[in-house]
Amino acid sequence: MYFTLIQACQYLDAFALSSDPIAFTEEYTDEFTNHRYRVIRLWEQDSAFFLDNPALLPLAPLTRTDSPTTLLSQVAQSIARIPNRDERQNIAGCTEIFAGLRFEKDLIRQFLREDIMQESVIYQDILQKGKQQEAFQFLNRLLNRRLGEVNSLLIERIRVLSIEELEALGEALLDFSSVNDLVNWLDQLG
Repeated sequence: MYFTLIQACQYLDAFALSSDPIAFTEEYTDEFTNHRYRVIRLWEQDSAFFLDNPALLPLAPLTRTDSPTTLLSQVAQSIARIPNRDERQNIAGCTEIFAGLRFEKDLIRQFLREDIMQESVIYQDILQKGKQQEAFQFLNRLLNRRLGEVNSLLIERIRVLSIEELEALGEALLDFSSVNDLVNWLDQLG
């Protein structure tokens, strides 16, 4: 679900409220296949349909509105009525992400509480990936400073390490005197 959500965010960011011709294309053809489909441009859709279905709530902020404040208020009220806490938190997190494609952060925060989003597993996953990337970048700078330019294959092995493993490598790096020490450490990791 996370990968799909990220892809959807990138797609919506590129085409939301767009006049780009691809947002209006309803057929794909190449030499072997022809596909016709109906494109649903969220910015043209009535928000009521999305507000009545918890599964569609995250998309509601991207629907047609004359009053962003009213729309976000309605979305927040609909989310608040979801009885299951985990479902409510995940839908709130997704909704904030999608709302961020269209509205200013301050407007979103007026209606959707940040603490709910922070408890969302989707938000947690995005946050964890960001922390891991930050840790990798810092460690990569340290490695290059301590050992010189590190082989790209070793860098790729390091890039996939968890935050805990990156922290352990950071501590071990203090004892390294050559790239061979790094290779040995990675080989012992498994």
